[in-house]
Amino acid sequence: MKTVSLKDVVSQMEGNIVSDMDGEKVMLSIQNGKYYNLGDIGGEIWDGMKEPIAIQQLISTLVSQYDVDESVCEEQVIYFINLLYAEGLINLIDELAS
Repeated sequence: MKTVSLKDVVSQMEGNIVSDMDGEKVMLSIQNGKYYNLGDIGGEIWDGMKEPIAIQQLISTLVSQYDVDESVCEEQVIYFINLLYAEGLINLIDELAS
């Protein structure tokens, strides 16, 4: 399976029902019938992917909103995006040609 890189562009896959439960986002995948608890920050990441966005840009936005070290944020965002990708919940586009 492909490894996610900072320059990759990600976006939400169609066909997921997302709602807020006590401040955390939960999602039902219509495709596989599974429920996912995205949590608080996971929900922020999910919302950030409504439109195609470079992973690096997503991380920069989170670092500016939260008191988090960029390298820690980078590691955790990439881990989370890899999980979403493995479950078929997001589109992953290789680095955009400049």
